[in-house]
Amino acid sequence: MTDVTELGVAAIRDGVRKGDFSAREVADAFIVKVSRAKALNAFIVETPDHALAAARAADEAVARGDALKPLAGVPIGMKDLFATKGVQTTAASHMLEGFKPVYESTVSQRLFDAGAGMLGKLNLDQFAMGSSNETSYFGNVISPWRRGGGDNAPLAPGGSSGGSSSAVSARLCPGATGTDTGGSIRQPAAFTGISGIKPTYGRCSRWGIVAFASSLDQAGPMARDVRDCAILLEAMAGHDAKDSTSLNLPVPKWEENLSADLRGKRVGVPAEYLVDGMPSEIAALWQQGIDWVKDAGAEVVEVSLPHTKYALPTYYIIAPAEASSNLARYDGVRYGLRELAEGANLQEMYAATRAAGFGAEVQRRILIGTYVLSAGFYDAYFTKAQRVRALIARDFDNAWSQCDLLLTPTAPSAAFALGEKQADPIAMYLNDVFTVPASLAGLPAMSVPGGLDKDGLPLGLQIIGRPLDEQGVLNAGLAIEQRAGFTARPDAWW
Repeated sequence: MTDVTELGVAAIRDGVRKGDFSAREVADAFIVKVSRAKALNAFIVETPDHALAAARAADEAVARGDALKPLAGVPIGMKDLFATKGVQTTAASHMLEGFKPVYESTVSQRLFDAGAGMLGKLNLDQFAMGSSNETSYFGNVISPWRRGGGDNAPLAPGGSSGGSSSAVSARLCPGATGTDTGGSIRQPAAFTGISGIKPTYGRCSRWGIVAFASSLDQAGPMARDVRDCAILLEAMAGHDAKDSTSLNLPVPKWEENLSADLRGKRVGVPAEYLVDGMPSEIAALWQQGIDWVKDAGAEVVEVSLPHTKYALPTYYIIAPAEASSNLARYDGVRYGLRELAEGANLQEMYAATRAAGFGAEVQRRILIGTYVLSAGFYDAYFTKAQRVRALIARDFDNAWSQCDLLLTPTAPSAAFALGEKQADPIAMYLNDVFTVPASLAGLPAMSVPGGLDKDGLPLGLQIIGRPLDEQGVLNAGLAIEQRAGFTARPDAWW
């Protein structure tokens, strides 16, 4: 029998339908793989019972001859930022350790309603703040990849959705949920040789997702290929009355309409993304991507996004400002951690709880956010950043008069070793230099693997689309995927 853990979402879905294998066989195989991969630290909580219950429901539907749900028989991983009823939800923070929601996030509920089972809750950077998965209270996630030449230094799986990227790349699950605030789906996907899409802001409900920066956070799927991302996104997306930013629009048939034919499309190459010090391998891959979309029939044009150079400083004002507001709810009063020394007053309890519950990076961003929102600096920093954000969005609007899609690198480097950039927050923040602009503008954007660097590590290409044009992004991703022929995978050392 085929090793079902080698199959992706579409192949598992179709195999269960055809009777090639049972949903129980699929669930059992992945549960065993998850249980044997502790060295990756990708899962905070394992939920085999959930996966088995969904598999049982799928097999019973097959036996009755009932129509199967879209994701029947498909087990997935759930980033531990999504509230899951009765299952610990921590945002990888000591602040929420032990918290079991009494409700289900909209996105996870939609996936379960579509027939998916949950293998467990995936590790991440604490409160989704990080680019390397080194800020989790529950320990670093390790990438399944290793540099060539016998270098066994543990590598970053990207962040904040590092548990998701590591698990999908290591074949611990065929697909997983992620969230993307400034690149937290796309950069980890690039680091681990998988695909991931951040849809248009508002496509997926934010209800039940632990908030980082509310005007930027957006859920999306991570999987081994473009088709699998399209399948998962269809199940995740849709209007939700509980989220005021949710778009009241029908969900397109993204999988059904996939096409690698880009004839009639214009793909823009933004000059500003050719940053100083870009490694030659990244530049070469970008040129290769340009050749691939031309081969698929697209016309390539050069465009300008003049305010790109302000995107990172703008993001690192707006996102921490929103975080400082969102994280004020963690005060030790209603839920989560409470640190209360005998005789302490309310303010002292707040201070002790937050000092113990928040990690160093979360504290850093809260401090930055509180500073830029303070009376003396609100106009100088936050108001100005909001104005620049509008200019960045306008740059994209202007570009759409010249092109339909944009093609850029996903990240400025391949995966780096854990600890390599931890001492320098600025170096860490620069990982998001190519992904942040699309987040600020709320645009759909996707990373697909394009090749390997000199050390045998994955490199990704990013496609950015017009608002609501996930189909165009997925189609361009498929065109690149087919031409890249990326089949590299990490050797199992764990």
